Amino acid sequence: MDSQSKNMIGKPAPLPAALADSVEAPVGKVPKRQRTRRHLVAAAIGVLSARGVGAATMQDIAATADVAPATLYNHFSTKDDLVRAVALHVAETLCRRIAESYTHIEDAAERMAIGNRRYVWLAGQSPPWAMLLLEVGLAAPELAVRITADARADLRLGVGQKRFRIASESAAMDLVSGTISQAMRSVALGMASGRHDVAVAATVLRGLGMSYDEALEVARRPLPDFSNVTGSR
Repeated sequence: MDSQSKNMIGKPAPLPAALADSVEAPVGKVPKRQRTRRHLVAAAIGVLSARGVGAATMQDIAATADVAPATLYNHFSTKDDLVRAVALHVAETLCRRIAESYTHIEDAAERMAIGNRRYVWLAGQSPPWAMLLLEVGLAAPELAVRITADARADLRLGVGQKRFRIASESAAMDLVSGTISQAMRSVALGMASGRHDVAVAATVLRGLGMSYDEALEVARRPLPDFSNVTGSR
């Protein structure tokens, strides 16, 4: 693989400015092994974004990271291990940033709507990242569990606040995760109309037992700024 090809394949797709710094390694002194591991994960993100989980190879990722394959295997014994590391990194950075942006909101219905809308918004802002989240979430369930944990907590809060009326928690979670995953895919592929995030969030709230007017009102509320995140730049 020549240097031009490595740059084309290994450079991660751009994230919205409000989220870009969330996936960058923090400044400061860290052990060399940890720096190398972060470098390899970043290279993997670029390759997985460009080629997909199934088509990406460890050789591609090593070449993109400009290290010997042995170095990559010294940190990750299999591609599955590396994909799980990518999932963990994304969950601890980008997904956490989204969740933390609305921790100050007390209404469970609004929390659910914000979380839903932010992932659909991300799909419009950076389709490659949305598709990466969806694909890695299937290959590494750890990521899906992390993302749905926030929605599950908001669902339980909403039931406690009498905002939601559901037949079962598992069915409600299938509704939320399935709807948002498909909405992200539709937006990323250019198959959705404007304000799809609002329409999807309102539809989810309707499915959770809210009236049409109330669900639409909540879904239309302004999204909180990412400056609400503690320590955001």
